[in-house]
Amino acid sequence: MLAKTYGSAVYGVNASVITIEVAVGQGLGFHLVGLPDSAVKESEERVEASLKYFGYKMPRQKVVVNMAPADLRKEGSAYDLPIALCILQASEQLTFERKLEDYVIMGELSLDGILRPIKGVLPIAIEARKRGYKGFILPAANAHEAAIVNNLDIIPVENLMDAVGYLEGSKAIEPLVTDTRDLFEHNLNAYDADFSHVQGQENIKRALEIAAAGGHNVIMIGPPGAGKTMLAKRLPTILPPLTLNEALETTKIHSVAGKLGSRATLVATRPYRSPHHSISDAALVGGGSFPQPGEISLAHNGVLFLDELPEFKRTALEVMRQPLEERKVSISRARFAVEFPANFMLIASMNPCPCGYYNHPDKECVCGPGVVQRYLNKVSGPLLDRIDLHVEVTPVSFDQMTSTRPAEDSATIRERVINARQIQSQRFAGQDGIYSNAMMPSQMVKEVCAISSAGLALLKTAMDRLGLSARAYDRILKVSRTIADLAGTEEIRIEHLAEAIQYRSLDRENWAG
Repeated sequence: MLAKTYGSAVYGVNASVITIEVAVGQGLGFHLVGLPDSAVKESEERVEASLKYFGYKMPRQKVVVNMAPADLRKEGSAYDLPIALCILQASEQLTFERKLEDYVIMGELSLDGILRPIKGVLPIAIEARKRGYKGFILPAANAHEAAIVNNLDIIPVENLMDAVGYLEGSKAIEPLVTDTRDLFEHNLNAYDADFSHVQGQENIKRALEIAAAGGHNVIMIGPPGAGKTMLAKRLPTILPPLTLNEALETTKIHSVAGKLGSRATLVATRPYRSPHHSISDAALVGGGSFPQPGEISLAHNGVLFLDELPEFKRTALEVMRQPLEERKVSISRARFAVEFPANFMLIASMNPCPCGYYNHPDKECVCGPGVVQRYLNKVSGPLLDRIDLHVEVTPVSFDQMTSTRPAEDSATIRERVINARQIQSQRFAGQDGIYSNAMMPSQMVKEVCAISSAGLALLKTAMDRLGLSARAYDRILKVSRTIADLAGTEEIRIEHLAEAIQYRSLDRENWAG
């Protein structure tokens, strides 16, 4: 007898429907076909143990499990549950009142029939609704994540018998329903950190406000203990709130990577990722034999913080250059290619030298001649070219640390950032893929960032006297445009240009001595 149901496989951040067919007939042996990997092949033992635990039996006949399309590789252990249910029906041990063909079914079985959580539930649920299936039967631990998708019955089951009882009609399981918009609005901007916790560092807060308003990348240079990491952690709190579409897109990526955790729901806050400097190229940008999203994709719509930038492997930093420009990463394999979104703000920090005290106001640098420059050269010019703001961080004085004067909170700063972003939304309304000043191509800069003759003279003088490189020109104009947007002015004034010029520390000749 033949039984059929549907599962799913996730490629990139999208899911494909997999047809699972089980035929039980004359002969012996368990045969699994359809390009399964080792984890799928091992389902025989897990399924058999689960069936026996609940008093059923594995057929002592020929069992053929086909997973179509057969030329698409199937990975993971999430096909255990649909295979087990099809075996029960195909071997005529059970007759289901509800049709298996009406559902997408996924879940990993333990030896006692308990269902373990799986990855990629959200894109699977989206695809199931798109294909018009009646419902999605899945582990209870993943149900809240899947319930984000409406117009699809989400059936949470704790074990194999729950699924059997539901399909037989002997056990009533109410579909899980979630008010996605209410959930989204309830968790919006639920951050633990806040800029009001930071005393002093007003110039750095101003630089991060400009970065948030224009979507600019930032590098902070300063001695250890100056507060670079603390400031970077608070940057997501001043970014504009996620839209519902951005939240769904971000949640899909974290779902595919298995980063949501048990009973997690919608990601409603801007992601903040801070990988260690020992990270590999593939872990940073994504990859593997079966490509998974890397840290730059997990930071999509949020912030990627690279602490101690020169300590990262040169190759790992260089593979970020293309995603920084294109806002996505493409990973190609012999049989297929996947694409992960990677629209993130890069925030990097570094010490100015190996000892950390070059240009320190109180402590003396002990690095030898040329050591500082060699340390800075660990970060390539092309990567620095993609960072708009270079900010020098100095230690906070004792008076500032002990001050009882309340610091400006994140909500107040965020309001100014949102207003500046709204101006940019109107400016780039007809431009596909451009949402902020940082995304402007070079040909648009001259039109959008027009400056007066006095401003042009100031910029020329600054480039000559400070020895600024040619690559700094466009960056200064983009940042000055953002500063003007924060000020609510149509034209870029002299003071806006002057402030933008000071954020190009590493472009100055002889900055490192």
